[in-house]
Amino acid sequence: MELPEIDFDKMNGLVPVIAQDAETGQILMLAYADRKAVELTMETGKAHYYSRSRQKIWEKGATSGHIQEIVEIRLDCDNDAILYKVNQKGGACHTGFYSCFYRVMDKNGLHVDGVKVFDPEDIY
Repeated sequence: MELPEIDFDKMNGLVPVIAQDAETGQILMLAYADRKAVELTMETGKAHYYSRSRQKIWEKGATSGHIQEIVEIRLDCDNDAILYKVNQKGGACHTGFYSCFYRVMDKNGLHVDGVKVFDPEDIY
């Protein structure tokens, strides 16, 4: 598959990918993708990422069922960051929250701003 001019070289073959709820605009997560993960995302219509810790491609929701269906893919002005606008099924965060950005940081520290949508112990 021919990809647009995505700059995978700046980060040693990876680009950051932001997943955003296509309906609400809520930011769901930040992950990374290599060329193959982006190709798989475009071919299947489901979000794929590259795990830096496991050193392999993974399909979001393959284990949990909490998939991300692609609505639109956007590339930033420097060609080195991608936005997946998705329909999120279940929670995006492995901790059980809908978004990985469920904590608010202020001068008083961190506090949770959200409720869990699933129990991770039931899935993982």
